[in-house]
Amino acid sequence: MAFPPRPPRGTFNPRFRKEQQQAHRTNFMIKSPEVRLVGENVEPGIFPTPEAIKLAQSLQLDLVEISPGANPPVCKIIDYNKFLYEEKKKKKEMKAKSKTSEVKEIRFTPNTDDHDFEFKVKHAEKFLQDGDKVKAHVQFKGRAIMFKERGELLLLKFADRLKDIGALEGMPKMEGKRMHVMFAPKVQQKKKGSELGKLHVDKKEDTPAPPPPPAE
Repeated sequence: MAFPPRPPRGTFNPRFRKEQQQAHRTNFMIKSPEVRLVGENVEPGIFPTPEAIKLAQSLQLDLVEISPGANPPVCKIIDYNKFLYEEKKKKKEMKAKSKTSEVKEIRFTPNTDDHDFEFKVKHAEKFLQDGDKVKAHVQFKGRAIMFKERGELLLLKFADRLKDIGALEGMPKMEGKRMHVMFAPKVQQKKKGSELGKLHVDKKEDTPAPPPPPAE
Protein backbone atom coordinates (compact mmCIF):
# COMPACT_ATOMS: atom_id res chain seq x y z
CA MET A 1 0.00 0.00 0.00
CA ALA A 2 1.49 3.32 -1.09
CA PHE A 3 1.82 6.07 1.43
CA PRO A 4 -0.04 9.32 0.69
CA PRO A 5 2.19 12.16 -0.57
CA ARG A 6 3.52 14.52 2.07
CA PRO A 7 2.00 18.00 2.14
CA PRO A 8 4.34 20.77 0.93
CA ARG A 9 6.44 22.28 3.72
CA GLY A 10 6.02 25.82 2.46
CA THR A 11 8.57 28.49 1.79
CA PHE A 12 11.74 28.86 3.87
CA ASN A 13 11.43 31.41 6.65
CA PRO A 14 14.88 32.73 7.66
CA ARG A 15 13.44 34.15 10.91
CA PHE A 16 11.99 30.78 12.01
CA ARG A 17 15.19 29.49 13.65
CA LYS A 18 15.76 32.79 15.44
CA GLU A 19 12.21 32.83 16.79
CA GLN A 20 12.53 29.27 18.06
CA GLN A 21 15.82 30.02 19.83
CA GLN A 22 14.68 33.18 21.64
CA ALA A 23 13.52 32.72 25.20
CA HIS A 24 10.92 35.50 24.83
CA ARG A 25 8.77 36.77 22.01
CA THR A 26 9.72 40.28 20.93
CA ASN A 27 8.26 42.94 18.65
CA PHE A 28 6.53 41.35 15.60
CA MET A 29 6.80 37.85 17.13
CA ILE A 30 4.03 38.88 19.58
CA LYS A 31 0.76 37.68 18.03
CA SER A 32 -1.71 38.83 20.69
CA PRO A 33 -3.94 41.72 19.44
CA GLU A 34 -3.24 43.70 22.60
CA VAL A 35 -0.73 43.71 25.45
CA ARG A 36 -0.38 45.11 28.95
CA LEU A 37 2.62 47.42 29.19
CA VAL A 38 4.61 47.74 32.41
CA GLY A 39 7.96 49.30 33.19
CA GLU A 40 9.73 52.61 33.46
CA ASN A 41 9.48 53.84 29.86
CA VAL A 42 5.68 54.04 29.51
CA GLU A 43 2.45 54.74 31.32
CA PRO A 44 1.23 51.27 32.45
CA GLY A 45 -1.92 50.08 30.69
CA ILE A 46 -3.39 47.96 27.90
CA PHE A 47 -2.37 48.90 24.34
CA PRO A 48 -3.00 47.44 20.88
CA THR A 49 0.09 45.42 19.98
CA PRO A 50 0.94 47.44 16.81
CA GLU A 51 0.77 50.65 18.85
CA ALA A 52 3.01 49.15 21.54
CA ILE A 53 5.55 48.09 18.90
CA LYS A 54 5.55 51.60 17.37
CA LEU A 55 6.09 53.07 20.83
CA ALA A 56 9.06 50.75 21.42
CA GLN A 57 10.51 51.67 18.02
CA SER A 58 10.16 55.38 18.76
CA LEU A 59 12.30 54.82 21.86
CA GLN A 60 14.75 52.66 19.88
CA LEU A 61 13.95 49.75 22.18
CA ASP A 62 12.19 46.37 21.96
CA LEU A 63 8.75 45.21 23.00
CA VAL A 64 9.48 42.11 25.12
CA GLU A 65 6.78 39.64 26.24
CA ILE A 66 7.61 38.75 29.85
CA SER A 67 4.36 37.01 30.92
CA PRO A 68 2.83 35.23 27.93
CA GLY A 69 0.30 33.36 30.10
CA ALA A 70 -1.42 36.54 31.29
CA ASN A 71 -4.55 37.92 29.61
CA PRO A 72 -3.52 40.07 27.86
CA PRO A 73 0.20 39.16 27.81
CA VAL A 74 2.44 41.43 29.89
CA CYS A 75 5.19 43.21 27.97
CA LYS A 76 8.05 45.56 28.73
CA ILE A 77 9.68 48.14 26.50
CA ILE A 78 13.38 47.58 27.01
CA ASP A 79 16.57 46.73 25.14
CA TYR A 80 16.24 42.97 24.69
CA ASN A 81 19.96 42.27 24.96
CA LYS A 82 20.11 44.27 28.20
CA PHE A 83 17.03 42.40 29.43
CA LEU A 84 18.70 39.03 28.77
CA TYR A 85 21.89 40.18 30.49
CA GLU A 86 19.98 41.25 33.61
CA GLU A 87 18.02 37.97 33.67
CA LYS A 88 21.25 35.97 33.40
CA LYS A 89 22.85 38.07 36.14
CA LYS A 90 19.88 37.51 38.49
CA LYS A 91 19.94 33.75 37.94
CA LYS A 92 23.68 33.67 38.60
CA GLU A 93 23.27 35.62 41.85
CA MET A 94 20.41 33.38 43.00
CA LYS A 95 22.47 30.28 42.24
CA ALA A 96 25.41 31.66 44.20
CA LYS A 97 23.20 32.47 47.20
CA SER A 98 21.33 29.16 47.17
CA LYS A 99 23.03 26.40 49.11
CA THR A 100 22.00 22.77 49.13
CA SER A 101 21.06 21.88 52.69
CA GLU A 102 22.91 18.90 54.13
CA VAL A 103 22.16 16.74 57.15
CA LYS A 104 25.02 16.74 59.65
CA GLU A 105 25.14 13.99 62.27
CA ILE A 106 26.07 14.40 65.91
CA ARG A 107 26.58 11.18 67.88
CA PHE A 108 26.25 10.67 71.62
CA THR A 109 26.37 7.75 74.01
CA PRO A 110 24.34 7.49 77.23
CA ASN A 111 27.58 8.24 79.12
CA THR A 112 28.69 11.33 77.16
CA ASP A 113 30.47 13.63 79.63
CA ASP A 114 29.91 17.40 79.96
CA HIS A 115 33.10 18.37 78.09
CA ASP A 116 32.21 16.23 75.06
CA PHE A 117 28.61 17.48 75.23
CA GLU A 118 29.71 21.13 75.02
CA PHE A 119 32.05 20.31 72.15
CA LYS A 120 29.19 18.74 70.18
CA VAL A 121 26.88 21.67 70.95
CA LYS A 122 29.37 24.07 69.33
CA HIS A 123 29.60 21.86 66.25
CA ALA A 124 25.81 21.71 65.95
CA GLU A 125 25.52 25.50 66.30
CA LYS A 126 27.97 25.99 63.44
CA PHE A 127 26.10 23.52 61.21
CA LEU A 128 22.76 25.25 61.86
CA GLN A 129 24.22 28.71 61.28
CA ASP A 130 25.54 27.46 57.92
CA GLY A 131 22.00 26.44 56.95
CA ASP A 132 22.38 22.68 57.41
CA LYS A 133 20.10 20.36 59.33
CA VAL A 134 21.42 18.48 62.34
CA LYS A 135 20.53 14.90 63.23
CA ALA A 136 21.60 14.01 66.77
CA HIS A 137 21.41 10.44 67.98
CA VAL A 138 22.34 8.40 71.04
CA GLN A 139 23.86 5.01 70.23
CA PHE A 140 23.00 2.22 72.68
CA LYS A 141 25.36 -0.77 72.75
CA GLY A 142 24.84 -3.96 74.70
CA ARG A 143 23.31 -3.36 78.12
CA ALA A 144 23.27 0.39 77.51
CA ILE A 145 19.82 -0.13 75.94
CA MET A 146 18.56 -0.19 79.55
CA PHE A 147 19.35 3.53 79.83
CA LYS A 148 16.93 4.83 77.19
CA GLU A 149 15.61 7.48 79.60
CA ARG A 150 19.15 8.80 80.06
CA GLY A 151 19.51 9.11 76.29
CA GLU A 152 16.19 10.92 75.96
CA LEU A 153 17.16 13.43 78.66
CA LEU A 154 20.49 14.00 76.92
CA LEU A 155 18.79 14.79 73.58
CA LEU A 156 16.24 17.09 75.23
CA LYS A 157 19.07 18.93 76.98
CA PHE A 158 20.79 19.23 73.60
CA ALA A 159 17.56 20.62 72.09
CA ASP A 160 17.31 23.20 74.87
CA ARG A 161 20.85 24.43 74.13
CA LEU A 162 20.02 24.84 70.43
CA LYS A 163 16.54 26.38 70.82
CA ASP A 164 17.66 29.85 69.68
CA ILE A 165 19.05 28.73 66.33
CA GLY A 166 17.56 25.26 65.75
CA ALA A 167 13.92 24.19 65.44
CA LEU A 168 13.24 20.75 66.91
CA GLU A 169 11.29 18.74 64.32
CA GLY A 170 9.96 16.13 66.74
CA MET A 171 10.49 14.37 70.04
CA PRO A 172 13.25 11.74 70.37
CA LYS A 173 12.48 8.49 68.51
CA MET A 174 13.95 5.02 68.78
CA GLU A 175 15.14 3.28 65.61
CA GLY A 176 16.75 -0.05 66.43
CA LYS A 177 19.50 0.74 68.92
CA ARG A 178 19.51 4.46 68.20
CA MET A 179 17.45 7.30 69.59
CA HIS A 180 17.50 10.40 67.39
CA VAL A 181 16.12 13.90 66.90
CA MET A 182 16.29 16.32 63.96
CA PHE A 183 16.89 20.08 64.00
CA ALA A 184 16.30 22.60 61.21
CA PRO A 185 18.00 26.02 61.11
CA LYS A 186 15.94 29.05 62.15
CA VAL A 187 17.41 31.21 59.38
CA GLN A 188 14.05 32.50 58.11
CA GLN A 189 12.86 33.68 61.50
CA LYS A 190 16.13 35.56 62.11
CA LYS A 191 15.99 37.13 58.66
CA LYS A 192 12.39 38.21 59.21
CA GLY A 193 13.30 39.76 62.54
CA SER A 194 16.20 41.68 61.02
CA GLU A 195 13.96 42.98 58.23
CA LEU A 196 11.39 44.17 60.77
CA GLY A 197 14.14 45.92 62.70
CA LYS A 198 15.40 47.60 59.54
CA LEU A 199 11.86 48.69 58.67
CA HIS A 200 11.50 50.23 62.12
CA VAL A 201 14.77 52.13 61.73
CA ASP A 202 13.79 53.35 58.25
CA LYS A 203 10.47 54.64 59.51
CA LYS A 204 12.22 56.39 62.36
CA GLU A 205 14.62 58.05 59.93
CA ASP A 206 11.75 59.11 57.66
CA THR A 207 9.89 60.85 60.49
CA PRO A 208 10.32 64.61 59.98
CA ALA A 209 11.87 66.59 62.79
CA PRO A 210 9.45 68.76 64.80
CA PRO A 211 9.43 72.47 63.80
CA PRO A 212 11.48 74.83 66.01
CA PRO A 213 9.56 76.88 68.61
CA PRO A 214 8.50 80.35 67.45
CA ALA A 215 10.90 83.15 68.29
CA GLU A 216 9.79 85.40 71.13
